[in-house]
Amino acid sequence: MITFIVSILLLIAGYFTYGKFVERVFVTDRKRQTPAFSMRDNIDYVPMNTTRNSLIQLLNIAGVGPIFGPILGALYGPVAFVWIVIGCIFAGAVHDYLTGMISIRNHGAHLPQLAGKFLGKAMKHVVNGFAILLLLLVGTVFVTSPAALLANMTSLSLTLIIVAIFIYYLIATLLPIDKVIGRIYPYFGALLLFSAAGIGIGLIVTGAPIPELSFQNMHPDAAPIFPLLFLTISCGALSGFHATQTPIISRTTQNETNGRKIFYGMMITEGIIAMIWAAAAMSLFYGDQSLSDVLAAGGPAAVVSEVSTTMLGAIGGTLAVLGVIVLPITSGDTAFRSARMIIADYIKIDQKPIMKRVMVALPLFVVSYALTHMDFTLLWRYFSWANQTTAVIALWVGTMYLVLSRKPHWITSIPATFMTMATFTYLAYAPIGFGLPLQLSYVVAALGTLLCIALFMKRVRRLSRATFAVDEPVLSQSVDNGEAISAK
Repeated sequence: MITFIVSILLLIAGYFTYGKFVERVFVTDRKRQTPAFSMRDNIDYVPMNTTRNSLIQLLNIAGVGPIFGPILGALYGPVAFVWIVIGCIFAGAVHDYLTGMISIRNHGAHLPQLAGKFLGKAMKHVVNGFAILLLLLVGTVFVTSPAALLANMTSLSLTLIIVAIFIYYLIATLLPIDKVIGRIYPYFGALLLFSAAGIGIGLIVTGAPIPELSFQNMHPDAAPIFPLLFLTISCGALSGFHATQTPIISRTTQNETNGRKIFYGMMITEGIIAMIWAAAAMSLFYGDQSLSDVLAAGGPAAVVSEVSTTMLGAIGGTLAVLGVIVLPITSGDTAFRSARMIIADYIKIDQKPIMKRVMVALPLFVVSYALTHMDFTLLWRYFSWANQTTAVIALWVGTMYLVLSRKPHWITSIPATFMTMATFTYLAYAPIGFGLPLQLSYVVAALGTLLCIALFMKRVRRLSRATFAVDEPVLSQSVDNGEAISAK
């Protein structure tokens, strides 16, 4: 279990070393007033403490992705560990941190607004479409997957469970963030941590046969590691979905210095969860039923049930499965909430009146319910592509911010270039894309990546010649603990 344990330790060390370095590159300002105070509306802009924000951020980003994705990625073997560790420290956590901090510096703006500002007005419309598509797919996947797990545990019908989850999503989407999400998430967080810790400790105590480090492709169908592994394991390594979630917390963060713990730290925590479930899935390589057999019989949900009951017994396994159910539900509700906020910002609809919130949110649930009838595997493939494409856009936004701020941009430009190549290759190669031969897909992807870099450099030259403020000024004065805070 050396590879597994060392990987966990590397993730923890990454927070204290590379995370600190990224924070110094950004340069936080303790005295700068955050949108939680300057734009407070007691609905979406509400100051909340760091512990609560961290738990909400973790549950927002850690949906079914850091469990189902690593389980599917485990088919490739221990090379999945390498991607989780490197991807999480050097790409995913940097992506989350900069997205959150840039949003704080720009009135809590969502990714479409940031893309419009830094990459051009056309990108604002493109990213709006991508973000809404991604959030609908996320919301739908995060309805069907917990519903399937609950249906397996109970005698309730799948349709009834789906309807009940949708009702909860509607309530969480419409009410102020501190009324539902801010109150119940700490309890959900405890269940989540119990689930992950229980499985992790169980792997060590039982001496589970986890394979050691190898770059061999162990996939039973010999599916290519590049690009498929980098899109199969997204949450837990790098996920564009997080770029839609961090602005929710950027609107409730009390001080910029809290950002590393909230954004970078919670992504590292998600990486640890992904490591645990990837290792647990790989332990099924050796046994009467192979991992591929279990996946073929019941998908990732069957692996979750098998691992949980094997490691923790009937009662502990049930609690672990409930922890897994919590993850997608607590990401699905904020997926719809984020979609509501993005659409409202885009078409400029005031969200204080609740009927206007209903007007924006209701069509989203109607479309999502229709999508629940799609095949889960096909839905996951579309989600993976839309997810990583969104991550690429967010990384280029971060790169532009750093370039124009005259700060070391390689911390985002390198992962942005790599993932641009990966997503273009996937689009060219995958059956849901153009279905081209792999070698030709590499050539097409390389040309597409070079074109993106050229367009990016053109935008850099244009903005460098103009007076361009990367940070928006604080809008107004606010009150904190009864004392006026002057706007900066």
